[in-house]
Amino acid sequence: MEKLIETKDLFTEFHTFEGVVKALNGVGIVVNEGETYGLVGESGCGKSVTVRSMMRIVQAPGRIVGGRVIIFFRAEDRSRGIDIVDRSEAYMTSLRGESISMIFQEASTSLNPVLSIGYQVGESFHFHRRPQMLKESIEHLDEELAGNLAPLSRRWRRMQRSLLARELREREAYDGRIDEIDRELYKLEEQEGPAVVDRKRQLNARRDSLKEHGALTGMAMRTPFIRRYRRRLERTIRGHVVDLLRSLGVSNPERIADSHPHELSGGMQQRIVIAIALACHPVLLIADEPTSNLDVTIQAQIVELIKQLKETTISSVLYITHDLGLVAEICDRGSVMYAGDVAETATVRELFKNPLHPYTRGLLHSVPKVEQVDELATIPGNVPNLIVPPSGCRFHPRCPDRMDICPKAKPPTIEYTPGHWVACHLYTDGKK
Repeated sequence: MEKLIETKDLFTEFHTFEGVVKALNGVGIVVNEGETYGLVGESGCGKSVTVRSMMRIVQAPGRIVGGRVIIFFRAEDRSRGIDIVDRSEAYMTSLRGESISMIFQEASTSLNPVLSIGYQVGESFHFHRRPQMLKESIEHLDEELAGNLAPLSRRWRRMQRSLLARELREREAYDGRIDEIDRELYKLEEQEGPAVVDRKRQLNARRDSLKEHGALTGMAMRTPFIRRYRRRLERTIRGHVVDLLRSLGVSNPERIADSHPHELSGGMQQRIVIAIALACHPVLLIADEPTSNLDVTIQAQIVELIKQLKETTISSVLYITHDLGLVAEICDRGSVMYAGDVAETATVRELFKNPLHPYTRGLLHSVPKVEQVDELATIPGNVPNLIVPPSGCRFHPRCPDRMDICPKAKPPTIEYTPGHWVACHLYTDGKK
């Protein structure tokens, strides 16, 4: 399998009044093309911070302080990839929503309560698929102009077509300039030195300025006087929105598109969030506990919907959850996280059949079983305070297999068997 996205030694911190929260401690994961990857662990272990760091949407006072996030699907040379940690915010804006999309935990907080569903879903088409929408609108107008129309209607459509064609030319020229900047940045990726750093800074600043100019142009095009001539574009986008909602099993999508979030149930709101994430057919969908706070029936429907979309629409899915049963059901590979560290990574079958890390074994033993009559198994101790995390291996205060070296040094991540990675001194010290 070819790599899709990879993190290397990713460190993220939150600077708070109490101190610096060391949320990620050198996280490294690889999501391959065509797979469903599970990121599992208890609350507070860093799952959501990991994916937010991958998309560079860590909220203040958090920031990435070290490591790399490499994407391969946009790179000319897929063996090298593109490090997006130092890329401009304009580049990341073009990446989010189009190539990488995310379903957040709370659908109700992800939707704007004062905007209609159709407007919110259509924003992705406006921003990422605008040239395609403009071309389709112009084609529809050409078909109507080829028929018999009254003089006033013909004049009106010609004016609409002229404005849309002008905007299309400007957008294609803008995209061409952006592509030139990205190609030059990619060539500078492997180079070093003060001159290279200055050139990268200049190119990123130029990209940001072009994005701001594009945003101002978009605002001008939305003014009431000009917007009258662009109703055809709005109609084209609405058609795509309705088709998308219908493909996700939303009944009566025309009515739903005109509704507002408070008029929908929790399950329907989650489908709308999924629709927003899938509007531009991303190569990677990140699902951050998408079934939280939903009843069991709706949870099953959402999970089944994501499985179907994985087979038809999405290349890969990164699924974040604390439900081991869900990981076993839908994931191909997975990683177990603890206190900002990746404890173990393997195929799901190997992870459940032969868990290596003491924390992974503790998690699996704590899952309730039907035939269990004794007390539930637990992991002793508490989750550490990441402002003052334990030295060495962060799990050592709770580990039943603790050794003298565990508090002194962080264990390296080794490939114990092909495809099965573990970070534990039990395997690096030669005991096993």
